[in-house]
Amino acid sequence: MIDRETWIEIIKDFQESSLPDLIEREKKIDVDIPIKRAISIIGPRRTGKTYFMYQLISNLIRSGIDKSRLLYINLEREPLAICDSADLSRLLNIFYEIYPENLEKKCYIFLDEIQNVENWERFVRTAMDNRDIQIFISGSSSKLLSREISTSMRGRTISEEIYPFSFREFLLARDFKIEKYMSTSKKLTLLNLLNKFLLGSYPEVVIYEKKREKILSEILDVTIYRDIIERYSVKNIKALRLTITGAANSPYFSVHKFSNYLKSLGIRVSKNTIYSYLEYLNDSMILYQLRKFSKSYKEIYQSIPKLYFVDNGFLLIQGIKHIGRFMEGVVFVELIRRGFKINRELFYYKKNEHEVDFLIREGAEVKQLIQVTYASGRDEIEKREFKSLVKASDEFGCKNLLLITWDYEDEMNINGKTIKCIPLWKWLLSV
Repeated sequence: MIDRETWIEIIKDFQESSLPDLIEREKKIDVDIPIKRAISIIGPRRTGKTYFMYQLISNLIRSGIDKSRLLYINLEREPLAICDSADLSRLLNIFYEIYPENLEKKCYIFLDEIQNVENWERFVRTAMDNRDIQIFISGSSSKLLSREISTSMRGRTISEEIYPFSFREFLLARDFKIEKYMSTSKKLTLLNLLNKFLLGSYPEVVIYEKKREKILSEILDVTIYRDIIERYSVKNIKALRLTITGAANSPYFSVHKFSNYLKSLGIRVSKNTIYSYLEYLNDSMILYQLRKFSKSYKEIYQSIPKLYFVDNGFLLIQGIKHIGRFMEGVVFVELIRRGFKINRELFYYKKNEHEVDFLIREGAEVKQLIQVTYASGRDEIEKREFKSLVKASDEFGCKNLLLITWDYEDEMNINGKTIKCIPLWKWLLSV
């Protein structure tokens, strides 16, 4: 049980403290939703969920909300490790006791590392029912998966996802001002920064670039041990690590082939176990499986997935240095950052020798086809890139054809099809 004086100190400490300096995230969310639902902030480890909470608090204060109507609690700090739902109820009562005028006003409560509180769902649901209050929750992905939040909260939550820095956020962190018209020197600086962005954009890595591999290795290790090994009681740690290495080295990941490869090493792991490892990595928001598009759901989920890491830095620490693949990886993450749902709206296309990196579906129609290529001039673009776009365009009747290049911009007509070419940096900054 947390004593009364401790809660009073925590409440007053927040009110009297200054908010930390922030790199503004692009993500915007509605903090005043008209229905009684908690807002859960989820994402891979160390992508800045806590700092995003601070950003929301700062925005509320700037909008005219008095800080006394706000409360942020880090439930991982001492002595809150023993906190339970009854303690949180006492906290809320003390908060209104200190600020009785808030009983007639809407308040905003931010609960960080909520997974440490037993039966936290009960408190959140009851508080929203009994008070005019908007609750924000965040926590470790090992204990606060999106689907579990929805279940435990009985559908009374809206999940908002936080990823590593976008390119715009990366440029902000590097004090680079985006201008509509750029000199040759400014453009070269931008492309040099894009090269660095491709290597990874976890906030800590952007700020402490010299420690890139050490930071990323630590993030991956903590994710493996806390989010996977401890959570799912994984016994064959060597096979799990080899699965991650295999995913880095083989973007098209055949479980059947990989199982045979492990057998050749004398490691016997069932295919079902490997499928489970991939799901665990997906749940931890580290590795995603993109399926081949088909009009048949059965064919979609029987297709060999293309694997994408949430950050190219995880490829880098596995020894992968391939700029074309890095470009494709940042396009994939940007597409999910923009809200496209994997294997519902976002797929890849492949038919015989023709392949298109990304296919976007809207309802029953194919809305856009996107190809990614490392090219700075038309003569550097391989003919197969065009042919695959044209083939898919003919099959689905899609006219929105996009070729994302390194630094080439044009509109081309190929077999009666208009293909728009746009540099990667410009596409990343286009929203």
